[in-house]
Amino acid sequence: MKPHSFTCLWIAATAGLSLALPTTYGADSSSRPNIIVFLVDDYDKPETSPYGGNVLTPNLDRLAREGMLFHNAHVTSTVCTPSRYTFLTGRYAGSSHSNLYLEECPTGHQGLPAFNVGLEDDNMNVGQVLANAGYTTGFVGKYHVHDHHQNAPTEGLHFVEKNAPFSDELDRFTFENEKTHRKMIQERGFTWAKNIYWNNTKAPFKGHNPDWTIEAALEFVYEHQDQPFYLHYATTLLHGPNGEWYNSLLEKELMSGEGLLNEPVGNIDRQSILKRIEEAGLTSEEVGYLWMDDTLGLLLDQLDDLGIADNTIVVFVSDHGSNKKGSLFKTRGTEIPCLIRWPDVIPAGSETDELIQNTDFVPTWFEVAGATTPQEYHLDGVSLLPLFKDPTQAVRDFVYGEQGPARSIKTKDWNYISIRYTADQVETFDGSGGERSAKKLLGLSGGISRSRDTHPGAFDIDQLYHLTTDPDEMNNLASNPEQKAKLAEMKEHLSSVLVAFPDRPYGEFVEGGNALGPEHSKPVLRQLKRLADQ
Repeated sequence: MKPHSFTCLWIAATAGLSLALPTTYGADSSSRPNIIVFLVDDYDKPETSPYGGNVLTPNLDRLAREGMLFHNAHVTSTVCTPSRYTFLTGRYAGSSHSNLYLEECPTGHQGLPAFNVGLEDDNMNVGQVLANAGYTTGFVGKYHVHDHHQNAPTEGLHFVEKNAPFSDELDRFTFENEKTHRKMIQERGFTWAKNIYWNNTKAPFKGHNPDWTIEAALEFVYEHQDQPFYLHYATTLLHGPNGEWYNSLLEKELMSGEGLLNEPVGNIDRQSILKRIEEAGLTSEEVGYLWMDDTLGLLLDQLDDLGIADNTIVVFVSDHGSNKKGSLFKTRGTEIPCLIRWPDVIPAGSETDELIQNTDFVPTWFEVAGATTPQEYHLDGVSLLPLFKDPTQAVRDFVYGEQGPARSIKTKDWNYISIRYTADQVETFDGSGGERSAKKLLGLSGGISRSRDTHPGAFDIDQLYHLTTDPDEMNNLASNPEQKAKLAEMKEHLSSVLVAFPDRPYGEFVEGGNALGPEHSKPVLRQLKRLADQ
């Protein structure tokens, strides 16, 4: 049996908004805010209604009215695993010392952050530190930051072959694995975990069921309403393709991260989603946006019903963009939708143009929770609390990006991208790697990925884009003599970040190990471009 004991109906209510500004945090439990991070998957900022997207998401519009809209929020990596690692630690993925990362990128070698980082066993992460500070810390939904190879047998888990055909035994294995995954997340410091997707969904259980995940989120909030809590809620939406959302909505009510359910769960009227989409003049391609938004609405309504909305921080954010996933371009790449509501502190309807990146959330939670950061805890972010009180208060001059062999620096007006392959990558490409090596460098871990067919400069070792006059980043100015000083300035910013990494060379910026200068990457990039153009 697969029991689901928690089912509630939440009635919408309107929360009163107070603009009192607490000056201290952590003195007692009543002054410390609850924190909910609502993390969506593969969501492009331009497809978000508060930023002008032609989709139906009334609860996101509500968050924008009642909280702060961030116009310059970025992630440091643009695939799931390294980005989610940063959301959970406040560290760059390239700072990781997890077993898997050190196995693939030993200390003293250039790092290649991608699908190779996991939470370390020292538990220097948000779940453990806030738990030590007296918070109950919950995790629901998609994890995808485990410290072992994907689709490989793992001790303590049933091995499930990728895209295996359905069987009753496989269904049982999936159910039992999900219970083990809960325990594994709790071993990483979270006090509560339920309804977990360990990776992206795979056949025969491929499909979305946000009704299943939001049920666990509502249960967590209800159980812990009388104490400060942190909830990391990671929905599988809006991972594409769009047609999968429609198929899941209509045909996959019993699909979940623990196999097939005995009966449908949750309080979302799926037929109502289709009706509202049609009434709004939209198509089945947009059902995922509204479906996701309905689950957010259930959570917001619950906070109102329980009377805890005013002192609960709700963050809506994406792990990265979709259309430029795997690259370090801005639009639909590193730039993400970000809305934060905290009625006790953040004035309703606020907007900010200041730069932030996903390293900055964890130090913010530590500060507002009054948590003591362990001396050995490495943070790469800064607190956003000054921005919450004054949306014009800059907290950083630039944001940093990393994806495989690529690195970037973005200011409000400029984006600099570098690509520097390692000696191992160059040797493999020139040797027996052949098409397999090229495919890997052109894939999501190679730093170019989905920008290869859309950006003329994607295969240049140095790229410089003026975001104000060229927001689509089509004109690479790195070789323009008039921008020589700007290029040098952006490279200096990158160097200032890279030298702080523990024993991690990168290209000519930080020499050593298997790092190589730009002259070694040029022929590889020329050949990759020829292959991509074929």
